[in-house]
Amino acid sequence: MKNWKFYSICLFIVTGLVSCKKDKENLGESKQTENSIEYAQGFSINEYNEYSIINIKQPWVDANKTFKYVLYKESKGVIPDSLKAIPAIKVPIDNIIVTSTTHLPSLVILEQEQSLIGFPGLNYVSSPSIRKFIDEGKVKELGQNEQLNTELLLDLSPKVIVAFTMDESNATLSTVQKSGIPVIYNGDWVEQSPLGKAEWIKLFGALYGKEKEAKVFFDKIVKDYNEALGLVKDVKNYPTVMSGAMYQDVWYAPQGQSWMAIYFKDAKADYIWKDTDGTGSLSLSYEAVLDKAIDAAFWINPAQYESLGDLEKANIHYTKFSSFKHKNVYSFAPRKGATGGSIFYELGPTRPDLILKDLIYILHPEVEMPNYVPVFFEQLQ
Repeated sequence: MKNWKFYSICLFIVTGLVSCKKDKENLGESKQTENSIEYAQGFSINEYNEYSIINIKQPWVDANKTFKYVLYKESKGVIPDSLKAIPAIKVPIDNIIVTSTTHLPSLVILEQEQSLIGFPGLNYVSSPSIRKFIDEGKVKELGQNEQLNTELLLDLSPKVIVAFTMDESNATLSTVQKSGIPVIYNGDWVEQSPLGKAEWIKLFGALYGKEKEAKVFFDKIVKDYNEALGLVKDVKNYPTVMSGAMYQDVWYAPQGQSWMAIYFKDAKADYIWKDTDGTGSLSLSYEAVLDKAIDAAFWINPAQYESLGDLEKANIHYTKFSSFKHKNVYSFAPRKGATGGSIFYELGPTRPDLILKDLIYILHPEVEMPNYVPVFFEQLQ
């Protein structure tokens, strides 16, 4: 009797160990990688044997929920039961719809422009290679981001939609998800770290099975950004910088912890509002700006204005600033694609190294940058 109990216990233990081992093999725990995202705060990627898990932690500002997706390579059967309720996407995908121009450079860099089948607001697209597909009628106009053409979108039946949204109230995206088309929320715009924004290319790398290519590209961006920081590490002069412009009697300027303010800091500029809290925009009166910034050496990004004449015509008071008088006003507004889309807003988030180099070139003429030509910014005439 004792032997029977003994053997039963042994069999139970062995069976349990085998079961645990199989569960671990199914989950791929033995070959799970650590989260491969280094700078971005808004998402993570963990790879297992036959699938990956993407966790979107910041899809929009102040989001109180996260979104997970399972990317599987061969068979959906490799996904463990514990993950079956999570949207699953077979990769690599061969077509896609994205809803923000900031998503497009990743397709170009990974050489996947041909996979784009729809986009809201085609005139905003600046990339020459994607414009070619648009001109050939291979990319469909989907309307506006908040009012997507649902019928056409469903007819296109994309493998996945990578979407920009301000919150979870986008009715079109909810309808699309209910139809069975996966929607991945891209929160690149929420990131404040320049390198954090650029790292979202790894999301597209995972979707296209080009993780290695995405990592190689991003690592080069990090290297180039750090080299740019090295150009100004010993500068003694920190030129004063003002930014923004008036809109309906309110002057909007980047807050001190915002994306743009970080660039000013890294470019060794003395940004007038560097000590303010927040990552959004300041709302200021003209008088407050004049008092603080009248003698600023540079004016970077005066809203949508493309010339000094445009600024003067819009508000004669702009001419009182020293930066205006000395023609030290620089903006990315004049640099546009063939149909008027902003090159800065499309490509800038993916190329923080070039933004930083542009600003160093403008603010520190004493720094040697042989043959460098600014990509995004130009001096207003």
